[in-house]
Amino acid sequence: MILVCILAVPGFLYYLLTVGGKNRYKSLQYFGPKHLSGTFHKFHGEKIPDTVYHTLPEFELINQSGAIVTSKEFDKKIFVVNFFYSRCPDICNQIHGNVKRLADKYAKNKMVKFVSITVDPLRDRPKTLKSYAAQYKADPNNWHFLTGDTTGVYNLARKGFLVNTLKGDDGNFIFSDKLILIDAEKRIRGYYAGTSDTDVNRLYNEIKVQIAEELRKIKAPR
Repeated sequence: MILVCILAVPGFLYYLLTVGGKNRYKSLQYFGPKHLSGTFHKFHGEKIPDTVYHTLPEFELINQSGAIVTSKEFDKKIFVVNFFYSRCPDICNQIHGNVKRLADKYAKNKMVKFVSITVDPLRDRPKTLKSYAAQYKADPNNWHFLTGDTTGVYNLARKGFLVNTLKGDDGNFIFSDKLILIDAEKRIRGYYAGTSDTDVNRLYNEIKVQIAEELRKIKAPR
Protein backbone atom coordinates (compact mmCIF):
# COMPACT_ATOMS: atom_id res chain seq x y z
CA MET A 1 0.00 0.00 0.00
CA ILE A 2 2.85 2.39 0.90
CA LEU A 3 4.57 1.66 -2.43
CA VAL A 4 1.36 2.42 -4.31
CA CYS A 5 1.07 5.78 -2.53
CA ILE A 6 4.68 6.69 -3.32
CA LEU A 7 4.20 5.89 -7.00
CA ALA A 8 0.95 7.84 -7.09
CA VAL A 9 2.34 11.10 -5.69
CA PRO A 10 4.14 12.35 -8.87
CA GLY A 11 1.10 11.60 -11.00
CA PHE A 12 -1.20 13.34 -8.52
CA LEU A 13 1.02 16.44 -8.43
CA TYR A 14 1.09 16.52 -12.21
CA TYR A 15 -2.74 16.23 -12.25
CA LEU A 16 -3.08 19.14 -9.83
CA LEU A 17 -0.89 21.36 -12.01
CA THR A 18 -2.39 20.33 -15.32
CA VAL A 19 -6.08 19.97 -14.54
CA GLY A 20 -7.27 20.22 -11.00
CA GLY A 21 -5.10 22.94 -9.50
CA LYS A 22 -5.45 26.69 -9.43
CA ASN A 23 -2.07 27.11 -11.18
CA ARG A 24 -2.67 25.00 -14.25
CA TYR A 25 0.35 23.62 -16.01
CA LYS A 26 1.71 25.86 -18.73
CA SER A 27 5.30 25.52 -19.83
CA LEU A 28 7.44 28.52 -18.90
CA GLN A 29 9.25 30.53 -21.55
CA TYR A 30 13.00 30.31 -22.21
CA PHE A 31 15.30 33.32 -21.87
CA GLY A 32 18.45 34.16 -23.79
CA PRO A 33 19.64 33.55 -27.35
CA LYS A 34 18.37 30.50 -29.21
CA HIS A 35 18.82 28.81 -32.59
CA LEU A 36 17.48 25.90 -34.59
CA SER A 37 19.54 22.73 -34.26
CA GLY A 38 18.75 21.31 -37.69
CA THR A 39 17.05 18.27 -36.14
CA PHE A 40 13.34 17.59 -35.75
CA HIS A 41 10.83 15.81 -33.53
CA LYS A 42 7.25 14.75 -34.21
CA PHE A 43 4.20 16.04 -32.36
CA HIS A 44 0.81 14.61 -33.32
CA GLY A 45 2.41 13.43 -36.54
CA GLU A 46 3.74 16.89 -37.40
CA LYS A 47 7.47 17.45 -37.93
CA ILE A 48 8.67 20.16 -35.49
CA PRO A 49 12.17 21.72 -35.71
CA ASP A 50 14.24 21.38 -32.50
CA THR A 51 15.37 24.59 -30.83
CA VAL A 52 18.60 24.94 -28.86
CA TYR A 53 18.20 27.38 -25.98
CA HIS A 54 20.81 29.31 -24.01
CA THR A 55 22.33 27.21 -21.22
CA LEU A 56 24.66 28.07 -18.37
CA PRO A 57 28.38 27.49 -18.96
CA GLU A 58 30.32 25.16 -16.69
CA PHE A 59 31.56 26.85 -13.53
CA GLU A 60 33.53 26.12 -10.37
CA LEU A 61 33.02 28.17 -7.21
CA ILE A 62 33.46 27.75 -3.43
CA ASN A 63 30.60 27.60 -0.93
CA GLN A 64 30.24 28.84 2.65
CA SER A 65 31.68 25.56 3.96
CA GLY A 66 34.85 25.95 1.88
CA ALA A 67 33.82 23.13 -0.48
CA ILE A 68 34.24 23.36 -4.25
CA VAL A 69 30.89 23.50 -6.02
CA THR A 70 30.78 22.94 -9.78
CA SER A 71 27.96 23.19 -12.28
CA LYS A 72 27.66 19.39 -12.11
CA GLU A 73 26.24 19.82 -8.61
CA PHE A 74 23.07 21.05 -10.31
CA ASP A 75 22.73 18.37 -12.96
CA LYS A 76 19.04 17.46 -13.24
CA LYS A 77 18.19 19.98 -10.51
CA ILE A 78 15.87 22.98 -10.55
CA PHE A 79 17.59 25.91 -8.88
CA VAL A 80 17.07 29.57 -8.06
CA VAL A 81 20.02 31.99 -8.23
CA ASN A 82 20.57 35.52 -6.95
CA PHE A 83 23.55 37.86 -6.67
CA PHE A 84 24.51 39.86 -3.57
CA TYR A 85 27.41 40.94 -1.35
CA SER A 86 27.67 40.68 2.41
CA ARG A 87 28.08 44.43 3.03
CA CYS A 88 25.02 45.16 0.90
CA PRO A 89 22.45 47.58 2.30
CA ASP A 90 18.94 46.48 3.27
CA ILE A 91 17.99 45.26 -0.23
CA CYS A 92 20.03 42.05 0.19
CA ASN A 93 18.39 41.32 3.53
CA GLN A 94 14.99 41.73 1.93
CA ILE A 95 15.93 39.47 -1.00
CA HIS A 96 17.41 36.78 1.23
CA GLY A 97 14.41 36.91 3.55
CA ASN A 98 12.32 35.98 0.53
CA VAL A 99 14.78 33.31 -0.61
CA LYS A 100 14.64 31.79 2.89
CA ARG A 101 10.85 31.59 2.62
CA LEU A 102 11.20 29.66 -0.62
CA ALA A 103 14.06 27.49 0.66
CA ASP A 104 12.04 26.54 3.74
CA LYS A 105 9.02 25.60 1.64
CA TYR A 106 11.12 23.38 -0.64
CA ALA A 107 13.47 22.10 2.07
CA LYS A 108 12.30 18.49 1.70
CA ASN A 109 12.37 18.47 -2.10
CA LYS A 110 15.77 17.22 -3.26
CA MET A 111 15.01 18.35 -6.80
CA VAL A 112 15.15 22.06 -5.82
CA LYS A 113 18.24 24.07 -4.79
CA PHE A 114 19.02 27.72 -4.01
CA VAL A 115 22.21 29.62 -4.85
CA SER A 116 23.42 33.06 -3.76
CA ILE A 117 26.59 34.29 -5.50
CA THR A 118 28.64 37.17 -4.12
CA VAL A 119 29.69 39.99 -6.45
CA ASP A 120 32.45 40.95 -3.96
CA PRO A 121 34.66 37.83 -4.00
CA LEU A 122 37.71 39.66 -2.61
CA ARG A 123 35.95 40.32 0.71
CA ASP A 124 33.36 37.56 0.74
CA ARG A 125 35.47 34.50 1.35
CA PRO A 126 33.97 31.23 2.74
CA LYS A 127 34.32 32.27 6.41
CA THR A 128 32.43 35.51 5.75
CA LEU A 129 29.77 33.70 3.74
CA LYS A 130 29.33 31.09 6.47
CA SER A 131 28.67 33.82 9.02
CA TYR A 132 26.33 35.59 6.61
CA ALA A 133 24.42 32.39 5.79
CA ALA A 134 23.97 31.68 9.50
CA GLN A 135 21.76 34.78 9.76
CA TYR A 136 19.21 32.95 7.62
CA LYS A 137 19.81 29.50 9.12
CA ALA A 138 20.60 28.39 5.58
CA ASP A 139 20.94 24.64 5.12
CA PRO A 140 24.19 24.16 3.13
CA ASN A 141 22.67 21.05 1.55
CA ASN A 142 20.08 23.06 -0.37
CA TRP A 143 21.21 26.71 -0.16
CA HIS A 144 24.74 27.51 -1.35
CA PHE A 145 26.42 30.88 -0.81
CA LEU A 146 29.20 30.96 -3.42
CA THR A 147 32.38 32.89 -4.07
CA GLY A 148 35.29 32.59 -6.50
CA ASP A 149 37.57 34.85 -8.50
CA THR A 150 36.17 38.20 -9.62
CA THR A 151 36.60 37.62 -13.36
CA GLY A 152 34.94 34.22 -13.21
CA VAL A 153 31.97 35.45 -11.16
CA TYR A 154 31.38 38.50 -13.35
CA ASN A 155 31.62 36.50 -16.58
CA LEU A 156 29.19 33.93 -15.17
CA ALA A 157 26.73 36.67 -14.23
CA ARG A 158 26.87 38.42 -17.60
CA LYS A 159 27.32 35.55 -20.04
CA GLY A 160 25.64 32.77 -18.09
CA PHE A 161 22.77 34.29 -16.11
CA LEU A 162 22.51 37.31 -18.45
CA VAL A 163 22.46 39.95 -15.71
CA ASN A 164 24.74 42.94 -15.28
CA THR A 165 27.25 43.25 -12.44
CA LEU A 166 29.89 45.88 -11.80
CA LYS A 167 31.81 47.60 -9.03
CA GLY A 168 30.85 51.20 -8.30
CA ASP A 169 33.30 54.02 -7.59
CA ASP A 170 32.11 54.26 -3.98
CA GLY A 171 33.15 50.71 -3.11
CA ASN A 172 29.62 49.41 -3.45
CA PHE A 173 28.38 47.18 -6.26
CA ILE A 174 25.73 47.41 -8.93
CA PHE A 175 23.98 44.10 -9.49
CA SER A 176 20.62 42.67 -10.45
CA ASP A 177 18.01 42.18 -7.74
CA LYS A 178 16.47 39.33 -9.73
CA LEU A 179 15.89 35.78 -8.59
CA ILE A 180 16.65 33.59 -11.61
CA LEU A 181 14.89 30.27 -12.16
CA ILE A 182 17.04 27.62 -13.85
CA ASP A 183 15.61 24.34 -15.09
CA ALA A 184 17.09 20.84 -14.91
CA GLU A 185 18.86 21.37 -18.26
CA LYS A 186 20.48 24.61 -16.95
CA ARG A 187 18.29 26.88 -19.09
CA ILE A 188 16.89 30.18 -17.80
CA ARG A 189 13.13 29.97 -17.31
CA GLY A 190 12.28 33.13 -15.37
CA TYR A 191 13.39 36.38 -13.74
CA TYR A 192 11.65 37.68 -10.60
CA ALA A 193 12.19 40.83 -8.53
CA GLY A 194 13.64 39.54 -5.27
CA THR A 195 12.08 42.36 -3.25
CA SER A 196 8.56 41.87 -4.64
CA ASP A 197 6.17 39.62 -2.71
CA THR A 198 4.08 39.27 -5.86
CA ASP A 199 7.07 38.09 -7.91
CA VAL A 200 8.30 35.77 -5.16
CA ASN A 201 4.85 34.17 -4.87
CA ARG A 202 4.83 33.74 -8.65
CA LEU A 203 8.28 32.12 -8.45
CA TYR A 204 7.01 29.74 -5.76
CA ASN A 205 4.25 28.59 -8.12
CA GLU A 206 6.50 28.44 -11.18
CA ILE A 207 8.98 26.21 -9.36
CA LYS A 208 6.04 23.81 -9.05
CA VAL A 209 5.49 24.14 -12.80
CA GLN A 210 9.11 23.16 -13.40
CA ILE A 211 8.78 20.19 -11.07
CA ALA A 212 5.73 19.09 -13.05
CA GLU A 213 7.71 19.47 -16.29
CA GLU A 214 10.42 17.17 -14.96
CA LEU A 215 7.86 14.64 -13.76
CA ARG A 216 6.26 14.70 -17.19
CA LYS A 217 9.64 13.78 -18.73
CA ILE A 218 9.92 10.83 -16.36
CA LYS A 219 6.36 9.76 -17.09
CA ALA A 220 6.61 10.18 -20.85
CA PRO A 221 10.25 10.49 -21.98
CA ARG A 222 10.79 11.82 -25.48
